[in-house]
Amino acid sequence: MGWKLWRSKWAWYHRDMLPWRRLALHRHLARAGAFARMPLHGEPLELLREGRLTLGTGVLFEPLVWLTGGETGRIVIGDGVLININVLIAAVDLVEIGANTMIANGSVITDANHRFDDPTQPMTLQGFASKGPTTIGRDCWLGANVVITSGVTVGERCVVGANSVVTSDLPPFSIAAGSPAKVIGTVPKD
Repeated sequence: MGWKLWRSKWAWYHRDMLPWRRLALHRHLARAGAFARMPLHGEPLELLREGRLTLGTGVLFEPLVWLTGGETGRIVIGDGVLININVLIAAVDLVEIGANTMIANGSVITDANHRFDDPTQPMTLQGFASKGPTTIGRDCWLGANVVITSGVTVGERCVVGANSVVTSDLPPFSIAAGSPAKVIGTVPKD
């Protein structure tokens, strides 16, 4: 039994390395004017085929980016967005990233969290809960290992320091850091 489970998981995680899937993914990305340095993980090809991943022109995915949308989740990424290595974007409802935003390595952006409210069920079987869409405004910079949680809006031109956890909305032109992230300054408007 262990061998079969290992084999099925290995096949799922490595399916996007298959030449025909890579070709199909690059074709979809090229139509949108985007580019990915392989591998991309999760369900990028399925999301693109189903119209649940919308990409602006000039989007760049570095290697090991995970894109996952569950059964109905949507991800919208604006023009000129740079998503660095080992970033996870997970949507149950909607994750939206504004144009010209930079997301540094190791960051997590999600609109959901695991449920744990039913003590009679294992947490792994309880599914997900969402506080609503997660939105990142245009021209933002998220430092390394930033976590953006469910239902949060990060305003335009915000800078979020490395290793920060954003649990509440950030107003436009904010500089925020910490866990939970707090506004510690402002970005010049001119």
